[in-house]
Formats: sequence, C-alpha cells, structure tokens
Amino acid sequence: MQRTVFTDEHEAFRKTVRAFVESRVVPVYDQWYEAGIVPREFYRELAELGVFGIEVPEEYGGAGIDSFKFQAVLLEETARAGVSFGGSGVHVGLCLPYLKNLATEAQKQCWLPGFVSGEIMFAIAMTEPGTGSDLAGMRTTAQLSEDGTHYVLNGAKTFITGGVHADRVIVCARTAPPSDTDRRHGISLFAVDTTSPGYAVGRKLDKLGLKVSDTAELSFTDVRVPVSDLLGEPHQGFDYLGQNLPQERLSIALGAYAQAKAAIRFAVEYTRDRMVFGQPVAQFQNTKFELAACQAEVDAAEAVVDRALEALDSGELTPADAASAKLFCTEVASRVIDRCLQLHGGYGYITEYPVARLYADNRVNRIYGGTSEVMKMIIAKNMGL
Repeated sequence: MQRTVFTDEHEAFRKTVRAFVESRVVPVYDQWYEAGIVPREFYRELAELGVFGIEVPEEYGGAGIDSFKFQAVLLEETARAGVSFGGSGVHVGLCLPYLKNLATEAQKQCWLPGFVSGEIMFAIAMTEPGTGSDLAGMRTTAQLSEDGTHYVLNGAKTFITGGVHADRVIVCARTAPPSDTDRRHGISLFAVDTTSPGYAVGRKLDKLGLKVSDTAELSFTDVRVPVSDLLGEPHQGFDYLGQNLPQERLSIALGAYAQAKAAIRFAVEYTRDRMVFGQPVAQFQNTKFELAACQAEVDAAEAVVDRALEALDSGELTPADAASAKLFCTEVASRVIDRCLQLHGGYGYITEYPVARLYADNRVNRIYGGTSEVMKMIIAKNMGL
C-alpha cells in the first residue's frame, strides 16, 4: 500500500539522507563499531546536513519546521542501512522538546544556535542505578544554596545515551522531598554544563547492542549549577517528563518498525544469493512463507506508526496511544528480526552481517523508554482497568 504520511519534501530529504549514509557512514561504520563510539566531529557533519536544526525556530538558526516526520525519515534510513548516528538521536529527539518548551528566551539564545551547529551536544539523564523505570524513586538531589544563586547537585545516573560526547546534560534531580500524596513531586530539570567541577563521566558501558552509541555512567559530586540553568519551574520536572514521553516512545516504535523492515530487506538479499542443495534459499517454500509472514507483520506496524505520526504532529497523540504503538511495534520487530536472522543460518550470528547487529540493537527497544510491562500498565489504565 502507498504510504500517505510523507510529502514530496520528506521524500527529497530521504534521498539526501540515504546518499549521505551510503557515502559517509557505511564505508567507515565498521571502524565506529569496533571503537564503540561515533567520532565527535561527525556531529558537525550532521549539523551541516541540517539534521539538528529542522525543528529549531528560525530565530535561533533552525528551519522552524514543527513536525517529527523528518526525524522519522532519519530513523528509517539509518535502520535501512544497518547503521546508527550514535547519541545524536537523543540530542534531537529527546532533548530538543525540553529546550523548546521550557527554556527561557535567554537560555534559548545561549544554547540553541550551538545545538543547531553541533557545537553543543545535549543528552538527558533520568535513569539511576536501582530505580529503572521508577523515576519517582530517584535519589539524585539538587540543593538550593543559601544565597539562592545556585544548586548543589549530588548523585549518579546510568544508561545515559550520548553521555560521553555531551556538552550539556538535562539532569533530573530532587529539589524537594515527595509530598504525602504525590511521590512524584519535587523533581526538577537542569541543563548541566559537563565541564563543571564535580561532574564526572564514568565508564562507557559495554552493551549487547547499540555499539556505536556512547552510553555512559555519570556522577555528580557537589556540582554547582547556576539557577539560570534550571529548566522550567522547580519541583515540576515529573510533569515535564510525562509531556515528552509520548514522542520518545513513538520514536522507539518507529525505530523498531524500521529495523524490522530492514531485516526483511537483508534476508531477501541474502536468501536470493545463498545457494543450498543447488538452488537459492529464497526458492524454498519455507523461506517464502517466513518472509511473507514477516512482511504482513511489518505492514501492520507501518500502519500503526504512520497513524501515530499524524497524531503527534496534530497534537493528539496520547500517552496510551504512544504506549500501544511502542508495545506493538517493538514486539513485532523482535519476532521479525529473529525470523530473518534464522534465514541467514550460521551467518546470521556473525556480527559482520547487518542482521546480527539489528538483532542485538533491537532487544533494548522493549526496555528503554519504559519497559513493555510498563506500556501494558499504561494501556490497561487507559482501558479503565
């Protein structure tokens, strides 16, 4: 079926991104994979391509386009090629909404031009050791100084994508204890300068997948954070996080769908070329049936993400809608990629083959941004259960 969610402008952008990926990323991706990180200077190239400024207002150097569909194209094209742009997805997909919606005019003038140019890379630090999806249980604190000029930040975060290269990190911290009726009260957001004394990047985590994404542990020891770096109002951070979670979860759903679609592409190419018992693997009935079943599932996932994309751009995507899209698409992707890997036989287990990397990369989709179990809780609550 013909997709209707993208315009000619989106498709022109797709061609540009595809050409960029094939010429600039694919030839060196194995080097990035071995190093476990994207080179910092690569983000300047993405900035020159215009990737970081699409949704940034024009007065700060961006294109001022209020739509997530260009980011969707980017997710689809990187998955199609079996590559990743590292932590840059967090920079745009997760951090930008907080800057656009919460930053003061002075903060925007200070940070957004550098955001667009790639000079100031952002990450976001929510998760802590031992708390997982329970953000209300965070222990990192930010104590306001007696003279009211700064906060003193103490604590630790983990699983921070983009944490190694980040110049500023949006840190979630407790500025007040939870109230008797609301344990989510008292959390605030800060855009912390990573060069601040007491701010430390710990080990870069060795993950099962997403090898080129710089995922790190962070620690804060008496870090002085100027009050001018507070994002939004104090103590309201949990509400702010909730407002942006639908977009984050949709981006995960989109990425999972795109990975599943890419896995089919890789499996079709491999089975057409691979000869077994004197004929291509693609000619066996089992191969045809497996790929046909995978295609049907991906078609359904495509319909889900396209509908959700339209809802997001029109401001109608609810938390339950996003949870449903994430749950469905990540589960579909796990099944499809597994079946496509199986069709590769032993070579599907070798990381030089894109399907093996997809298999490892995909697994985290059912964990981060809220686990599948949390998604089910959100959906069930919306059902009145």
